[in-house]
Amino acid sequence: MARDLQIRRLGVVRYGEALALQRALVEERRAGRIPDLLLLLQHPPVITLGVRGDGGRSHIVASSERLAELGVEVSETGRGGDVTYHGPGQVVGYPILDLRPDRCDVHRYVRDVEEVMIRVCADYGIEAGRIGGLTGAWVGSQKIGAIGVRISRWITSHGFAFNVNTDLGYFDLIVPCGIADRGVTSVERLVGRRVPLEEAEDALARRFGEVFEREVMPAAATA
Repeated sequence: MARDLQIRRLGVVRYGEALALQRALVEERRAGRIPDLLLLLQHPPVITLGVRGDGGRSHIVASSERLAELGVEVSETGRGGDVTYHGPGQVVGYPILDLRPDRCDVHRYVRDVEEVMIRVCADYGIEAGRIGGLTGAWVGSQKIGAIGVRISRWITSHGFAFNVNTDLGYFDLIVPCGIADRGVTSVERLVGRRVPLEEAEDALARRFGEVFEREVMPAAATA
């Protein structure tokens, strides 16, 4: 029998607030007080750093003055991966899942998150896939969905960022994920039309439930 997956649509949430919320929800999930969750939201413009080495700080190519001028924050994360950008028009998904007892495999988890975004791309007629040795969902040599996860005693947090109507110019402020010879793209750029974020969230929720074999519960809008 499939376990429940509750979808929470949070709208626009500052990165630090989302980080604190995830930490609280991980403990709630660990204690069994809440079901598996998928948080869907957007962040105001922010560059986030991973936990390895300098976290990707050396891959920020814009000056601090330029970032301040654009209103772009820089934030530590506690997740894996390198530097990335989050901003309006990008759906960020934070799964708070208990992977026990049957999905305790980090590599499988990352591949499954990739599969969610690949299937959503297919819903829009976009042929996306994987690139060996790299994470994320790719259309040719361009990344459409980034992944940076944290798993603590098999409870997940952080997650994925899927470019829907994202202003891709902001990625010029960094070397995305530390990969200099590949670019980024979005659903809007590839299909040539504006895609409502709610529509993309619906597709991500549906595909997430499908891939992770969860029963998707009605979306909860919460602050």
